[in-house]
Amino acid sequence: MQLSLSQKEFIRTHGEEDVRALALRFSRDDMALLLSQIAGRQMARLKIPSWYEREEIFYPAHLPLEQASSELTARYKASLASAITDTSVEAVNGRFADLTGGMGIDFSFMAPCFREADYVEQNGELCQIAEHNFGVLGLHHARVNCDHAAHFLEDAAPYGLIYLDPARRDEAGRKVFRIEDCTPDLTEMNALLLQKSEQVMVKYSPMLDISLALKTLGNVNEVHVVSVDNECKELLFLLSKTAGEAPQYVAVNLKRSGGEERFSFAMAQEQQAEISFADAPGRYLYEPNASILKAGAFNMVAHSYRVKKLHRNSHLYTSDNLISDFPGRIFGVEKLFVPNRNNIRLFLQDTKKANIAVRNFPITVAEIRRRTGLTEGGDLYLFATTLFDERKVWIICRKV
Repeated sequence: MQLSLSQKEFIRTHGEEDVRALALRFSRDDMALLLSQIAGRQMARLKIPSWYEREEIFYPAHLPLEQASSELTARYKASLASAITDTSVEAVNGRFADLTGGMGIDFSFMAPCFREADYVEQNGELCQIAEHNFGVLGLHHARVNCDHAAHFLEDAAPYGLIYLDPARRDEAGRKVFRIEDCTPDLTEMNALLLQKSEQVMVKYSPMLDISLALKTLGNVNEVHVVSVDNECKELLFLLSKTAGEAPQYVAVNLKRSGGEERFSFAMAQEQQAEISFADAPGRYLYEPNASILKAGAFNMVAHSYRVKKLHRNSHLYTSDNLISDFPGRIFGVEKLFVPNRNNIRLFLQDTKKANIAVRNFPITVAEIRRRTGLTEGGDLYLFATTLFDERKVWIICRKV
């Protein structure tokens, strides 16, 4: 995994250039290696900035890096791992294992929370790369194990935390979303995992149906829905031997600029929450962040922040007084109209572009653009939605 001085110099000199253009300009014997390292560093610059700062980091082929967690979400998992180690002084809580190591990003951020850390990966090349990178990162207590998850776990001593990120592609490379279709299949490993660890953390795609996953996995204590800058990135399920029947939901939106929005609730609270509906939008319109919407906290967010809902199925909220800490996007309402031909014509006289969103409305964003000729962009927002009295309307607003 060691690069020569000339290779490092080439990467440093051409690190910001297009790899396809470089492939046409140079014909070195080691060009494939150099291009993979340049492409890896370019992706890491935004995805894993602390790795990008270390020139000695070695990058694998494109797919493992593309599928790997970002630094922001890896740090969030590390915060959960740190909380686990703080809950008990028992020796077992000083031990951690990542059974689907991959590129090792999640492992590298979680391992420092523990006294002992096992990285497990069945791909020999990734194991070699991980061993090199862990040395660069100063993770001298990390043990690299080239093995299958279930086989490794059978003879392992107990852990305080086991982490898995099952592969979500089949043998043909196609994406899969059911737990049973991922590798490893946790329906076959669940009992062994809980036998070998106090707690288990599992990462799945945000496309997964949460309620179905809870039934399939069992023993779920917490569900974390993790977004970055309002884009849902992953679902984390925390399993434990002592999990009750009603897991806690945590919807978190991490921000690259710093800080986060966090909203916690139980599904029983969501089902029992009393909310009010607005006859029409007030001065402010609220759209919950992507994690809250994925978690299904449609009533609890209205109840907790004392805002009114526009319609049971619209998931837009309103108030006359500004709720500045609402976890999502906040808009100032400028106008509201029924989108008939005359009203649309009047609106388009002064408006050529808008950011359009459809919430519980019978036509798509693409169809609205086709009918109106509105282009994307600007500071105006158009929400096509349905009100409590079933009126179909367009709400025109700007971000607060």
